[in-house]
Amino acid sequence: MDRSTLIEAVGRRTAGGGELSADQIGRVVDALFGTVAEAGAIAETLRAGGAVTLVGFGSFHQEDGEAALRPGKALNEFVNDEVGRAG
Repeated sequence: MDRSTLIEAVGRRTAGGGELSADQIGRVVDALFGTVAEAGAIAETLRAGGAVTLVGFGSFHQEDGEAALRPGKALNEFVNDEVGRAG
C-alpha cells in the first residue's frame, strides 16, 4: 500500500464520521510519518530518544540506533487471523 492508497482507505473508513478530504487526510499522514522535506511526529520523537506507543497496534522505538516497530498483540492476532478464535 502506498501513500495514495492509504489516504483513500482512511477516507473510506472515516466517511461515516464526517467527510475528511484527501488533502486533510494527507496532511495528517504527513504530520505523523513525515515527508522527504520534513520529519513527522514519530520520527522526531524517535530522534529525541522517545518511543511512540499505539495500544494494540504497536510501538515505534529505536533498536541499536535504527527505527523499529514492535507490533502489538492485537495487530499480530489480526495479521495471523487469530481474531475471535478461542485460545
